[in-house]
Amino acid sequence: MPLYEHVVLARQDISGQQVDTLVDELKKIVEDNGGSVGKTENWGLKSIAYRIKKNRKAHYALMNIDAPIEAMTELERQERLHQDIIRVLTIRVDELEEGPSAQMRRSDDRDSRGRGDRGDRGDRRGPPRDRGDRDRDRSESKRDDRETSKEDA
Repeated sequence: MPLYEHVVLARQDISGQQVDTLVDELKKIVEDNGGSVGKTENWGLKSIAYRIKKNRKAHYALMNIDAPIEAMTELERQERLHQDIIRVLTIRVDELEEGPSAQMRRSDDRDSRGRGDRGDRGDRRGPPRDRGDRDRDRSESKRDDRETSKEDA
């Protein structure tokens, strides 16, 4: 059977528990049509790049699915009818990724570093620079230019 990565965006005003219930309903649709759902991940409430149906944020959920095409067709049909789902993305893949997805690894990395830590970037602000010498050099060069122009005339 074909393998799919399926991402669902749900409205921002539903709770996390309702998102879990929604994912369970979607799993049941796939399983009733002869497929199976491997890994599911709830990525949480995130900002989206542009407004979709008056929503600026959405609950993201990922499902790894092994199902026939007919099951995916039925799943997407049911999602179009559901009021809480604002967008879906289904990608057919050659093999499903084991372990946490890139999105979950990224959030884990961010949590382990902590908020105040700058990571490997170090302190970007260097020592304060004294710009007085540079300004003096400019004024002296302008003075020299004026003096040479007077001598030429």
